[in-house]
Amino acid sequence: MTFEPLIAGFGLFFTASSLLAILAGTLIGLIIGVLPGLGPLMGIILLLPVAYHLEPVAGMGLLISIFVAGSCGGAISAILLRIPGTPLAAATLLDGYPMAQKGEAREALGLAIAASAFGGIIGGIVLVFFSPVLAEFALGFAPPEYFALGVTGLLTIAVVSHEATIKGLITGVFGVLLSTIGYDQFTDIERFQFGLDGLLGGVNMVAVVIGIFAISEIVSQARQGNFNVKPDIAITRPSFGAILHTLRDWWNLLRSSLLGTFFGALPGLGGGSSSFMAYAMARAQSKQPETFGTGNPQGVVATEASNNATVGGTLIPTLALGIPGDASSAVLMGALIILGFFPGPGLFENNLDVVGGIFLSYMSANIYLLVAGVLLTPVFILFIRVRKFMLLPVVALLCVLGVYSISSSIFDLWTALAFGAIGLALRVFNYPLPPIVIGLVLGPICEQNLRRSLTISGGDWSIFTDRPISGTILAINALLILWLCLPRGWKSRMFGRFSPRRPASDPTNTEE
Repeated sequence: MTFEPLIAGFGLFFTASSLLAILAGTLIGLIIGVLPGLGPLMGIILLLPVAYHLEPVAGMGLLISIFVAGSCGGAISAILLRIPGTPLAAATLLDGYPMAQKGEAREALGLAIAASAFGGIIGGIVLVFFSPVLAEFALGFAPPEYFALGVTGLLTIAVVSHEATIKGLITGVFGVLLSTIGYDQFTDIERFQFGLDGLLGGVNMVAVVIGIFAISEIVSQARQGNFNVKPDIAITRPSFGAILHTLRDWWNLLRSSLLGTFFGALPGLGGGSSSFMAYAMARAQSKQPETFGTGNPQGVVATEASNNATVGGTLIPTLALGIPGDASSAVLMGALIILGFFPGPGLFENNLDVVGGIFLSYMSANIYLLVAGVLLTPVFILFIRVRKFMLLPVVALLCVLGVYSISSSIFDLWTALAFGAIGLALRVFNYPLPPIVIGLVLGPICEQNLRRSLTISGGDWSIFTDRPISGTILAINALLILWLCLPRGWKSRMFGRFSPRRPASDPTNTEE
């Protein structure tokens, strides 16, 4: 079955709309990635309404290419300004910025872009080979297994929230509660409608995510001021020779890419964790570990290869099981549902051509990234120099147009504004926002499969423990809960030696 999705998806992928959507997504992703404070999640959210009006593969290609390119774009500002455009690029500045300080900015940019593209391709190969196998295994799953998997996905909220576990669980529960608004599919009874006809079908997911993330981010950045600040940055073109340098460092590239793919496939970890782990492994296996942190090209290759390979890894559980690994993949999963397709084994069984089109879109996005990144980086650098007073109104206009274009509903605009206010309040009190999206997407999966399971068993809860697979998954969930309850000091002593020490000069270093 390995190549069947690719063969089936050729027809949907090789269309003008799909190829142009992937190209546009790559360019938009790079632009959003270089702008500190935005990132791939913001790009996916802003372009979600556009994807709604495209063919399924073209729409998903647009969003996935934003995910791919946005994950790489943050390295540009990290190398040139020592400001990661996205949190994913935090590890890249450890050696990327020192290289720029030594007059090797062209080489650092070339290494980052090439490593991101090749790392993404390696992650894509794992995605193509492994996700169909996982989906085929999951074909035998029944409602108890899907409920157990949904609980696993909800537990990732605690992992995504890092230091703010309790606050993350609170916002995650808020997301689950939002998913219960509207008609109950089992009883056809209205729930939590509050007398508002606009909530009969539930909350509009696009309005919620645009409000929670985009609108609250706009207001948050406006509150910070600095509207006329223009970074003093030189226009730099990446070095073509750095591509060959990346390939010559093939073992570091391969090891870091596989590590990133593995971390991506584990819900809740993501690119930030894998990048620092890949950096630590590269330094540990280097013949000159003392040069790391002073401008060693191997550090840039390791972090960026791992960073972008994580995207491919994240798509494995998202597509094969319907379990998103992070907020970005949760929005991608929501986009698939909006387009009429439900991630999981059924997607591979009934819509193999769509799966293949998504695979091909992901692989081609990494190729576009390599070409566009090397040729057009000077253009993307210009966007770093755009003043905030010009950028924020444009993003706000995109938010309004995006929400309205989905349903032409004024109510949805008010919904977006309301959730923008909620998102801003949560930011002020340091509550993490990604758990809301994960809860909103996984809430219906857990509820529906819980109720179906109890209907099948006549209300007997032992159906979850008597079945081997669901019982095993729930046992793993129990171990995850136990792990989360362990004191932080114990975890640090158990695994701290695998984590790289960040230099005191690293702005991402929060250690006292």
